[in-house]
Amino acid sequence: MRTTGKAALIALCGMMVCGAARADMVPPFKGNDTGGIISSNLVSQTDVRAMAIDHCARYGKVVKFLASDNTYGGYISFSCRWVPYGHGERPLRVRY
Repeated sequence: MRTTGKAALIALCGMMVCGAARADMVPPFKGNDTGGIISSNLVSQTDVRAMAIDHCARYGKVVKFLASDNTYGGYISFSCRWVPYGHGERPLRVRY
């Protein structure tokens, strides 16, 4: 019984040591109904403003950009706000 337990413990430790130790993967664009983040690597590849406008328009809101960290691995953060008073129409959804 003791030999089986030791063998199982050694096998478990071996799997943990040989397994990949990595942080969770964060997608280049992530958001919900309150806002989101866009990877700064996408700035040179796509129109990040249109991506944020389209994302917020899905919830019937308008976009407000909050901060930009233009370093390697940085993100652009934005907030989705309700349509300002005086505007009777919903925001337009951007089509690519």
